[in-house]
Amino acid sequence: MPDSSRNKTRGTTPKGLPSRDQGPGTSLARVGISALLVALGIAWIAVYINVAQDGDKLSMMGDLGRWNFLIGFGLMFTGLAAAAHPSTPLGRGRGVVTGMLGCFILGLIWIVVYYVAGSDTSIPVLRNLEQYNLVVGIGFMAVGFVYATRWE
Repeated sequence: MPDSSRNKTRGTTPKGLPSRDQGPGTSLARVGISALLVALGIAWIAVYINVAQDGDKLSMMGDLGRWNFLIGFGLMFTGLAAAAHPSTPLGRGRGVVTGMLGCFILGLIWIVVYYVAGSDTSIPVLRNLEQYNLVVGIGFMAVGFVYATRWE
């Protein structure tokens, strides 16, 4: 058996370097930071809607108004995009497809629910964002394109 075929089974190249087939290991720090950013974004929006929107409590947050949605969704989108790195489970293999399709479908559902429910809906986030719901839906789809760039 030639020497090069034995090296392929061991995961090294003929020069003794690691092969690219193994991929990077999972970075728990990156996974944790990604999950933390998504959780912080959700929490930021939830606190704004339930506590600070009236302006009585957490006046700093109440003064920001709709900018709170930008901060919250920005944190979520950043966390999802960071999870597309190859050192996370969503950044390689089937995780890329799952993340990509999940973001595409979530963005599409967000826009469709907004159009079906209309601006007089009882859903708090959709009611408060009004036409900016389109930006949120397209934002989820844009994160889906980040995953699409990682698809092999």
